[in-house]
Amino acid sequence: METRAKPRLSLPRIIEMNIGFFGLQFSFGLQQANMGPIYGFLGADEATMPLLWLAGPMTGLIIQPIVGAMSDRTKSRWGRRTPYFLIGAIICSISLFLMPYSSALWMAASLLWILDAGNNITMEPYRAYVADRLSPDQRSVGFLTQSAFTGLAQTLSYLAPTLLTSFVARDLLDDNGIPVIVRIAFIIGAILSISTIVWSVWRVPELPLTDEERQDLEARPMTFGATMREIIDAIRDMPAPMRQLALAMLCQWYAMFTYWQFIVFAVARALYDTSDPASQGFRDATLTAQQAGAFYNFIAFAGALLLIPIVRRWGARRIHALCLTASGTAMLLIPGVETAWVLFALMLGIGIGWAGMMGNTYVMLADSIPPERTGIYMGIFNMFIVIPMMIETLTMPLIYRPLLGGDPRNTLILAGALMLLGAVATLFVRAGNPVPRAARA
Repeated sequence: METRAKPRLSLPRIIEMNIGFFGLQFSFGLQQANMGPIYGFLGADEATMPLLWLAGPMTGLIIQPIVGAMSDRTKSRWGRRTPYFLIGAIICSISLFLMPYSSALWMAASLLWILDAGNNITMEPYRAYVADRLSPDQRSVGFLTQSAFTGLAQTLSYLAPTLLTSFVARDLLDDNGIPVIVRIAFIIGAILSISTIVWSVWRVPELPLTDEERQDLEARPMTFGATMREIIDAIRDMPAPMRQLALAMLCQWYAMFTYWQFIVFAVARALYDTSDPASQGFRDATLTAQQAGAFYNFIAFAGALLLIPIVRRWGARRIHALCLTASGTAMLLIPGVETAWVLFALMLGIGIGWAGMMGNTYVMLADSIPPERTGIYMGIFNMFIVIPMMIETLTMPLIYRPLLGGDPRNTLILAGALMLLGAVATLFVRAGNPVPRAARA
C-alpha cells in the first residue's frame, strides 16, 4: 500500500528525472559495443572470451541486492537513493576514461570489474527512485521513458566510433592496437556518466521522507547483518509474479548476453569472411556491427515511446511476449545474412525486443512489490538478469567448440531459440495486465 499520494509529474519532468539514465546507459552501450573488439585487439581467444565478461554478472549479483537494501534504509540530506547515484557515477567515469588505455587483457578485464561495480551501484537505486517518485499510474510512463533513454544512449554510444571517423582516421591505432576513435568515445562516455546524473538529481530531487517513513527507518538500522537478513527475508517473501518471471528472464538475458559477446565476430565471418582480429576486415566488421547496434538501439528508443500507450491498453505481459518473439526471430536469421542492408533490417526485431526487456519487465514488477521494499526488490530482481549472464559466461566456453562448432554465428542461433522460449514463458506470468479504464482516465 502506498503511504502517501505522490505528486503527479509532467512528461518533461519525468524525462528530466531519467536523463541520468542516459549517461548510465551510454556507459553500458560502450561496453556492449566495444569490449568484445577490445578483448580481440588485446589477443583474447573466442572460446574463452565469455569468461572475460564475468565482471558484469558477478558485480551485479553481489552489489545490487546489497545496495538496493541499503538504499531502502538510507536517510541523508540528499535522500535515500541519490548518494548511490553519485558514488557509482564517479566510479564509472574514472573507469571509462582509463579503459582504452589498457595495455593487456588483465588490465581491461580488471577495469571492467570496476566499471561494472560503479554501474551496479547506480542502477537499482535509480530504478527504485523512479518507483518512489511516481504514482502507480505513472510508473509505466516512467519505466518506458527510462527504456527510451536506454535506446537513445546506446544508439549514440554504438554510433560514436563511426561518427568520430569524420574527424579521426579509422585505421589510426594507439600502441595497444585499440583504435583512437574508441579511446575518444570512452572519454565522451566518462564525461556523460557524471554530468547527466548530477542534472537529474538537481532538477528532480527525491521526495522528503514522511514522519512515518523516518520512524520506520530508525527502527531498521543499516548494519551489515540487518541488511543481509532483509535480503534473505525479501527473497523468502518474494511476490508470486516476480517468481514467475524467472524462466523468461533466464532465457532472454542468456540470449542477449550471448548476442553482445559474439555479434562482431559473427558479422566478421558472415560479411567480411574473416576471423582475424588484427585484420582490416575485422575492424570494418566492428564498425558495421556498431552501426547495426546503433540502429537497433534507435528502434528501441522509438519503440519504447510507442509502447507506452500499447502497454497501458493491452498489458505488459502480452506485449513483452511479442517483443521477445521479434528479437528471437531476428537472431535466428542473422547468421545467414549476406549484405549489410539485410543485417540492418533484422535490427528492427532486435530493437523491439530490447525496448521490451528494458521496460516491460519492470512494469510487471513495480505493481507487485511493496513500496517500502522497492530498492531491495529491484536489487533482487537484478539477480534474474545477472544469474543468466553468469550461467552463459560459465557454460559458453564449454559448448562453443563441441556443440557450436567454434562458429560465433551458431551462438546467435542458440540465442534466438532462447528468446522464443522466453516469449512463451512470459505468457505464464500473472502480472502486467492492462491498466483498468478508470485508472487510465
